[in-house]
Amino acid sequence: MPYSADEMYALIADVGRYPEFLPWCAAARVRTRRPFPDGSGEVMDADLVISFKLFRERFGSRVTLRPEARTIDVEYLDGPFKYLNNHWSFIPRGEKSCEVDFFVDFEFRSALLQKVIGVVFNEAMQRIVRAFERRAEDLYGARPSA
Repeated sequence: MPYSADEMYALIADVGRYPEFLPWCAAARVRTRRPFPDGSGEVMDADLVISFKLFRERFGSRVTLRPEARTIDVEYLDGPFKYLNNHWSFIPRGEKSCEVDFFVDFEFRSALLQKVIGVVFNEAMQRIVRAFERRAEDLYGARPSA
């Protein structure tokens, strides 16, 4: 990405702003924030409401933010999934560029919802990635690719 690791970390960590730019994200609420005792990060519990076609689902996650390590880990709390885990890491590749590593693994409780999402999952993930890229451009300005 043609943005610094710190810039991209800040964008992804700002969960409360997701409804402003992420497709299908109808609402976001940070329930709690707890700093680590040593000040090296924080844990937040947050809810997202996802609307897709006829489905509208809320799910809760525990988000562990480690700004110095430039990592974000998301653990599922409640909602329509059997499980959901994702991990972000932001690796500097120069002063104004970075590599963003994103991993997600999930399964819905509902076989119907899993089937509907399965059909469009790759397209949906591409739209989400593009939304984050556009958000970075809106926040930090257009930059040539790194």
